[in-house]
Amino acid sequence: MPHTLSDTVTLNNGVNMPWLGLGVWQARGQEVEEAVSTALRFGYRSIDTAMIYGNEEGVGRGIRQSGVPREEIFVTTKVWNRDQGYDKTLNAFDESLARLGLDYVDLYLIHWPGKDRYIDTWRALEHLQKEGRARAIGVCNFQVHHLQELIQRTDTVPAVNQVEYHPRLAQKELAAYCQQQGIRLEAWSPLMQGGLLNHSTLQKIADRHGKSVAQIILRWDIQNGVVTIPKSVKEHRIRSNADIFDFTLSSEDMALIDELNREERIGPSPDEFMIDFN
Repeated sequence: MPHTLSDTVTLNNGVNMPWLGLGVWQARGQEVEEAVSTALRFGYRSIDTAMIYGNEEGVGRGIRQSGVPREEIFVTTKVWNRDQGYDKTLNAFDESLARLGLDYVDLYLIHWPGKDRYIDTWRALEHLQKEGRARAIGVCNFQVHHLQELIQRTDTVPAVNQVEYHPRLAQKELAAYCQQQGIRLEAWSPLMQGGLLNHSTLQKIADRHGKSVAQIILRWDIQNGVVTIPKSVKEHRIRSNADIFDFTLSSEDMALIDELNREERIGPSPDEFMIDFN
């Protein structure tokens, strides 16, 4: 279990990934530059972006402005749906690297499974990993049946599966399968876009620990073995989100939070989301 912001988890290919990172969805321009630079100066070492976010350039500038050496930073980006397929994925990766101003990324992910192209896309990711330009490769929003097909038909088990994950959507079957296969689960929208910040059960737990509800949720992620990347562009929230390593939730606390699960999504179903695939 991690004890500091700099602690990492070892992925199934031996690459070390920070337990806590900064998400930058919907952040643009100067805003994302300042958020990335601030987070890195404060001690974050993981930044998660994607082509479709439209902010890879800003992320790259924020990294350079921070003064933190590149080799100390874990950078994730993702291939978007319309760029799936072997050759198109390789081209999309080159374009992402150019926008980021980097020679490699630490983790490259398939953003959504779609229906019929993720096998060829995955083979492109395997190629990028063999070249060393993606240190680890993984997927987002893959359900058990997607992962089963991927593992059966290709040579590399994903290192990470980044999915919507919060106390209302614990995805227990998926989490168990990923653990069985050595795939590290990573949470996007861990705070349910603020939808749980006023929940009475979580507030009572927060009051007992002298913490905020957001900190309780993020700690619940970590204690469940889930890497987490809360999004914020405000300095005080970036700092607050990282202040989760000086306390431990009891088994009773964890059970109370577990009881909040309703398998309730705020994002789309991975089996139904087909935007830009056609």
